[in-house]
Amino acid sequence: MTRSDADILWDTAVQLARDTARKARAAHRPLTALPPLLFFTDPERTPHPWETAARLPAGSGVVFRHFGARDALETALRLREATRRRDGLLLIGLDADLAERVEADGVHLPQRALGLAADLSARRPGWRLTGAVHDAEAMQSAVGLDAVVASPVFPAGGRSSKKAALGIEGLTRLIATAPCPIYGLGGIDAGNAARLIGSGLCGLAGVAGIQSAFGPD
Repeated sequence: MTRSDADILWDTAVQLARDTARKARAAHRPLTALPPLLFFTDPERTPHPWETAARLPAGSGVVFRHFGARDALETALRLREATRRRDGLLLIGLDADLAERVEADGVHLPQRALGLAADLSARRPGWRLTGAVHDAEAMQSAVGLDAVVASPVFPAGGRSSKKAALGIEGLTRLIATAPCPIYGLGGIDAGNAARLIGSGLCGLAGVAGIQSAFGPD
């Protein structure tokens, strides 16, 4: 039987998460429980993200990036409801006030705001914190995070379309210097996800790839 794109992405993400957990246990390192799959929203490319969130496998995560959209609160509340029904994680991009208002599980920081991690961790020790990293220099600032999201792994759309892709080699170099688990984001879909097995990633993240695989027809 042919596997669907959704099955391929989820199975790959779960394998990456299991490999990371196994290595952490072997090295006697603590490992924060993280979702294997993170769905990143975008007001333009994912106009109804709660529909996709409601179809993600149980235990997945959603990163809501509203970029100043007027309906941010309404969308965040819909995502909170969808993720709770799926036993999933909800992170709000940068906006800690909105995260508190909708009782999200934490915040995702863009690369330019990685320095906020220490303050957020002190204010809300129960929150999960992730941060975006696009290059080796930024990785030096990825302190106090539960996970890093490296992008773009492959040529990507949206705001990452002008960034050079890391490729497998560039991603591997970043992973080697990461102080915490690392997700891959950018241009990942069912056709290339398997190339990331064995890379050291803790899971997969995506916008269009996840929307296409898990969103409504």
